[in-house]
Amino acid sequence: MGKPPADTMRRLPPLPEPPMVADSPSRRPDSVTAAAADAVGLGPCPLCGRPMVEGPSLDRHHWVPRSEGGREQSLLHRICHRKIHSVLDERSLARAYATPDALRSHPEIARFLRWVARKPPEFMDRHRRARR
Repeated sequence: MGKPPADTMRRLPPLPEPPMVADSPSRRPDSVTAAAADAVGLGPCPLCGRPMVEGPSLDRHHWVPRSEGGREQSLLHRICHRKIHSVLDERSLARAYATPDALRSHPEIARFLRWVARKPPEFMDRHRRARR
């Protein structure tokens, strides 16, 4: 079996950014099921850039916490989501860290991103709870 003819090989377009989904009035669990992940479409994690794999390794993250009036959300790796909430409180997230770029600029998140870049997409770990 050889290579297919060159005219049948197509270059795939780049993956789109993960879409922001509006929050519904009903309370849903934070973990994302395979069906929900398929409906939204998977791409790279908005925070770490690693590919997202459906299953228990994904969570929904409100860029502005719901308690601060936020509605837009995206899928993230569960480990990335837990790191965000172990480092920052909801008020800080709403005021200064409501975008992936702003979060990447935080020194502790940046250190975490360098560490997690070497891990597989399904990797999950615990994070120390923030002292409040």
